[in-house]
Amino acid sequence: MPISLHNSLTRRVEPFAPLDPNRVTMYLCGPTVYNYVHIGNARGPVVFDVLVRLLRRHYPHVVYARNITDVDDKINTAAIQLGVGIESITGRYTEAYREDMAALGIAPPDVEPHATTHIPQIITMIEQLIAGGHAYAAEGHVLFEVDSFPSYGALSGRDPEELLAGARVEVAPYKKSPGDFVLWKPSTPELPGWDSPWGRGRPGWHIECSAMSAAHLGETIDIHAGGVDLQFPHHENEIAQSTCAHGGKVFARYWLHNGMLTFSGRKMSKSLGNVMLVHELLKAHPPEALRLLLLRGHYRQPLDWSEGAITQAISTLDGWYRVLRDLTDVEADATLPVPATVEAALCDDLNTPQALAELSQLADTARQASDAEARRAAKSALLGAGALLGLLQHDPEAWFKQASGDEAVDEARVEALLEERRAARAARDFKRADEIREELTAMGIVIEDGAQGTRWSVAKG
Repeated sequence: MPISLHNSLTRRVEPFAPLDPNRVTMYLCGPTVYNYVHIGNARGPVVFDVLVRLLRRHYPHVVYARNITDVDDKINTAAIQLGVGIESITGRYTEAYREDMAALGIAPPDVEPHATTHIPQIITMIEQLIAGGHAYAAEGHVLFEVDSFPSYGALSGRDPEELLAGARVEVAPYKKSPGDFVLWKPSTPELPGWDSPWGRGRPGWHIECSAMSAAHLGETIDIHAGGVDLQFPHHENEIAQSTCAHGGKVFARYWLHNGMLTFSGRKMSKSLGNVMLVHELLKAHPPEALRLLLLRGHYRQPLDWSEGAITQAISTLDGWYRVLRDLTDVEADATLPVPATVEAALCDDLNTPQALAELSQLADTARQASDAEARRAAKSALLGAGALLGLLQHDPEAWFKQASGDEAVDEARVEALLEERRAARAARDFKRADEIREELTAMGIVIEDGAQGTRWSVAKG
């Protein structure tokens, strides 16, 4: 079935038709690595991870790039404060980012370009812009001349003057126009810098993504994705400089933007003090529950974060894993099929809420399946749908027995107490049996007595 995506540039849902079906290209703006990322920064990587999984089902070769911004004024400030080189900061937080994304079930990108390893390509692109009359050098800086690109503002749908009125624009005497943005800036001795035709300096933020995308994906790419907060000025500037550097070629054919994560209806931001770091949340909650929560809302809409939402996500996963645990003796198909209803939902502009509703229906079907063939088909469908969404990736018993974060469960101790409880109940010593249940509860262990015996799990939250 065909894939349809909402193109932010045209502001409508369009059938997806790649430039080359044998090589689909996609670029996602990655992190600036000067600290741990907050959970809002993880929404794009999670939802677009599902898109990449879907694309790989439909096309033989997908090249997915997600960059690392490892030269930036925020990085410089952190390095100066600690008295270390920027590589000490960027190395540490790049690795932390990779670990956090992997914990959320996000597959690594095919290409992970770093800005600092693409300085020659950045300089070449700036030279092309100057030669084409779209950029100019001034006082050690090189700036893109916005007035040289009549289509500036098409992505955000506003004219340049309106955009500038609502943005924090640096007013500098060397600019021809207040809206002109920096491609290259000079570096003082204590700052990182590279030799260039305009003196020792470093690149501006926007030019980095354009150069890295062109280097690995080509001058025209199929999909460019990122948070809606990047639409202006970052993505608007990427379009301007890439189009002008490449002789008017279309930069990105489809633009996808995910909505922001909110906390009690307010945008997450450091200034409001409501930022929650992925690194810390992973210590307190099952990573798969965080992923499920980030997929529960349609990617283009804002998504509100709350502890109640995490609890609900854990409860939902418990229910699905309980079904799989009851089907432990059933062997699923070797090639897990993806049910058509789930694929149809995702092909419809990545409608993850509908896909999750279908997943719940599959769990209900599996729960009610009776004969051997129905149970096999139901389990296979449930696992196949989960795999496409990056969910249900644990062994059911391991899911129920995993502790949050760094905590460790003494399984031998739990099993010994359960054996003692079984003996107490057999001897009709119900007082002792209840005492053991209370002891297990205090340990964070939930026990279930059923026809298949007593099962235990770790309370999550």
